[in-house]
Order: sequence, then C-alpha cells, then structure tokens
Amino acid sequence: MSKTVLTVDDSRTMRDMLLLALQDAGYTVIQAVDGVDGLETLAAKGADVVITDINMPRMDGFGFIEGLRADPNHRTTPVLVLTTESDADKKARARAGATGWIVKPFDPVKLVDAVRRVAA
Repeated sequence: MSKTVLTVDDSRTMRDMLLLALQDAGYTVIQAVDGVDGLETLAAKGADVVITDINMPRMDGFGFIEGLRADPNHRTTPVLVLTTESDADKKARARAGATGWIVKPFDPVKLVDAVRRVAA
C-alpha cells in the first residue's frame, strides 16, 4: 500500500511540482493551500508524511506545525519544511516541530529520498 503525503503550500505551481515528483515515486498525494486548510485536511484524511511551506496566508507553516503537533494523532507524523527561507532563527523555530528542512527550488530526487527516509 502506498504512503500518503500531505503537501501544504499556497503556490499552485509548487503543489503541482510536488504532486508530480511524489506521484511518480508511488506516493498518494493530498494537498492543502495553507495551514488552516492543512490542519482540516489532515484531520479528515490523515497522512503518513507532511511537507509544508513556511510563508502562507491565514496560517503560516509554524502555526500549522504547532497545530499538528498538538494533535495526539499526529505528534509523531514526520514533517518536512519546504521553503525559500534560509534564516537561521526561522530554521531553529521550525526544527522544534519539523523532522527536516528542504530548500526551494527542490531537486525531485532528493525530495523523494527525504520523504522515503522519514516515512520508513
């Protein structure tokens, strides 16, 4: 059975790129457009791995990760942060709840490798 990856990003282009890379690798992909949508989608459908952007409207990636970690069902769900952000303070803040950090633009092969590692 394939693992499910939830992608949370306000950019349609980025969601499409993630969808292609992950589907080609055999993953089931569900998508959300921001942190609020991400938490609702996660509650409704669940996911084995989450990939989230940081800078989004309504609820950013930090709020999304905090909300996800507050849910007992997702306390151990692997979260990869995918962002253009390289600020050390923001990285440290994200690491408090995230499993890993991937910089945009991403290499599809490295992205799939990272998902495989955390989903194992």
